Amino acid sequence: EVQLVESGGGLVQPGGSLRLSCAASGFTFSNFYMYWVRQAPGGGLEWVSTINHRATSVYYAESVKGRFTISRDNAKNTVYLQMNSLKPEDTAVYFCARDNGISGDYMAMDLWGKGTLVIVSS
Repeated sequence: EVQLVESGGGLVQPGGSLRLSCAASGFTFSNFYMYWVRQAPGGGLEWVSTINHRATSVYYAESVKGRFTISRDNAKNTVYLQMNSLKPEDTAVYFCARDNGISGDYMAMDLWGKGTLVIVSS
């Protein structure tokens, strides 16, 4: 089965940290760019971060730059999102997603996890 499974969400106070994990299975993980995308309560999908297949390039939304770090361990088929200095506006369901692998077809996500909820509140 081809799937992505997120974990690590929860309730955290402002200024705190969480580390999200996304476990991939059913495909050659190391061949794919991976994304984190979030959806705030009542909001739309917001791209958060991207990491290429070899972890030589990473990209972040301005809203999280300097606070979040994306990484991956291809041997474990897992992508991570380290979230520091969390703010209430970071509250969202966080999804990991796989790029479709087509060169030039940017931000084309063909496989999604079910998401993990992050609540930042005092």
